[in-house]
Amino acid sequence: MAEHVSTRVNGKRLAEYVGRTVRLVCKVLQFKGDSALVETSDKMQVEVRLSKDARVTDTYVEVVGKVNDATTVTMMACINMGSDLDMELVDFTIETINDPRFLGSIF
Repeated sequence: MAEHVSTRVNGKRLAEYVGRTVRLVCKVLQFKGDSALVETSDKMQVEVRLSKDARVTDTYVEVVGKVNDATTVTMMACINMGSDLDMELVDFTIETINDPRFLGSIF
């Protein structure tokens, strides 16, 4: 079951998850060929390498993908999340999820 874990992260946490699958909520800024430049909940810019069947139709998306390095993620799946999303709340939630005081606990 551990192979299906995908922690929600922001831009500054990507480096901690190199080689692992994560969930990255982001705002699509522009498409460049088979990649998209996105802005994370903590206002960092990241390159997302799109999957061949990617259907990115909304401004805000959650990318499920493998972290290549601190600024690049290869998409496995995408969840469209609409055109209006409170990214400050998303970032607060991500930081709370990753807070050592709460790791391993159930809310």
